[in-house]
Amino acid sequence: MSILAAFMVPHPPMIVPEIGKGSEREIPETIRAYERVVDEVARLEPDTLIITSPHSVMYADYFHISPGRSASGSFRQFRAPGVRFSEQYDTELVKRICELADAQDFPAGTLGERDASLDHGTMVPLWFIRKRYAGGKIVRIGLSGLPLTEHYRLGQIIAQATGYTGKRAVVIASGDLSHKLQDYGPYGFAEEGPEYDRRIMDVCGRASFGELFDFSETFCEKAAECGHRSFVIMAGTLDGLNVKATELSHQDVTGVGYGICTFYPDGEDPGRHFLAEYLEKAKRECLEKAEKSDPFVRLARASVNAWVLRRERLSVPSGLPDEMLTSRAGAFVSLHLDGRLRGCIGTIAASRPNIAEEIIDNAVSACSRDPRFSPVTPGELNRLEISVDVLGKPEPIDSPDQLDVKRYGVIVSRGAKRGLLLPNLDGVDSVDDQIRIARQKGGIREGEPYRLERFEVVRHY
Repeated sequence: MSILAAFMVPHPPMIVPEIGKGSEREIPETIRAYERVVDEVARLEPDTLIITSPHSVMYADYFHISPGRSASGSFRQFRAPGVRFSEQYDTELVKRICELADAQDFPAGTLGERDASLDHGTMVPLWFIRKRYAGGKIVRIGLSGLPLTEHYRLGQIIAQATGYTGKRAVVIASGDLSHKLQDYGPYGFAEEGPEYDRRIMDVCGRASFGELFDFSETFCEKAAECGHRSFVIMAGTLDGLNVKATELSHQDVTGVGYGICTFYPDGEDPGRHFLAEYLEKAKRECLEKAEKSDPFVRLARASVNAWVLRRERLSVPSGLPDEMLTSRAGAFVSLHLDGRLRGCIGTIAASRPNIAEEIIDNAVSACSRDPRFSPVTPGELNRLEISVDVLGKPEPIDSPDQLDVKRYGVIVSRGAKRGLLLPNLDGVDSVDDQIRIARQKGGIREGEPYRLERFEVVRHY
């Protein structure tokens, strides 16, 4: 078995004495647990240390794997330039990971190197490991803005590549937990912070990796976690295997959560293919919702399917409600995949003869012309969640006090610049946030005067 073990570890620079200068004594449990991890790594004598780091190169739609034969780094940015590292990369394993990614049309590789220096998410674990184990080359992998499912898939690819090369590897999933655990911490407090730490330690302590997909993007953002995607990649490397998990420590005394767990594979287990299980469940739920959706959403879905599968603009079908054929209004079509926005395009005011044609056109645009996303693929259709917002007539308002993020959408305009945000969106909890996001979408700079309009919508699911 090529993946010998995996370790979930934090990376607070203060844990290094040359940086902490005594403050590292605030987290003795974390230090003792780290030392136990290092003892286990040294006992295993791996050929390769595969390190996933939130502070390596990160792209929205691509996983960066560090290229080249070697890399160096130091803690200079933390005022400890004397603590230095020089590491050799496992070029054979990197090459095999990239080959498998290319063969599966998966967005990972060695392109786009911005900074070849080792990051602290990589160096903190290495600081502990290299004190007791000098062997083994490294593979350094960054995270991405892609869904958790894609992070798990990357883990599966890593495991396949490791098996093909015969390398004896350990996975180091580097990542802190919530950064919002205490009022006195550097990032303050949010109620989602302690909840995140409780949940993630429970899930990882039981190796119940399928539950990692249940952490919503909004929840993770509010908790200000650091390592969740790193942990999901690690889970993917152990897909289909029985895993013995041990929680070694969890501390939050600095306002940031530090959790350490160990994971040892123990034979195959066909009941632990968590990604396949999650995708099948998501597909089933999506199809159930689609069957229950109203005519507005069914029309949008039919338009998306026709375009993605046949590049065909749907004609207005028969049997639609009169309202869709005789009324005119602006409409937005929103697509979500695995809980994340996958496309959203709409019109503020009517641009077509009726609502039905408005929906058909905007559904095509949402799945193929949203500049923030690549076009929707046929393989995604059965998991797409679709909603349609039909807009009421915008009305000018004099003050943000006349807005309500749950009830009203907002239009912020300055001359020809215009930004719109729909109401009742996940993660938009205040009027200030609503105006700020709409202003940014319209290209209106901070400090520039602007006009406000509000509107109501009828949201169809």
